[in-house]
Amino acid sequence: MNDRKAVSVRIAGEEHTIRANADPEYTRACARYVDQRVAEIRGKAGLLETHRATILAALSISDELFQAREELERFRQEVAARAAGLARRLAEGTQASPPD
Repeated sequence: MNDRKAVSVRIAGEEHTIRANADPEYTRACARYVDQRVAEIRGKAGLLETHRATILAALSISDELFQAREELERFRQEVAARAAGLARRLAEGTQASPPD
């Protein structure tokens, strides 16, 4: 069964029809994010060809994604270390002899 929905979005002044399984509003939000990043880059770089601004936006968003993944992995490791420490403390506490 094909649940792909066609959604029209505007990125860098160009209209695009995107077919995706995601909710249409989610697709629009993603497109807005890309469009905003392209506009931000064009604003900083001055007159820049659309395809160059779009490539720089893709690289910028990819960098953001990679940094978020690294941060998530650091958080996962920290949570795992804390959970292991708590489990160890609980195990030590249950092994202690009961009070007289």
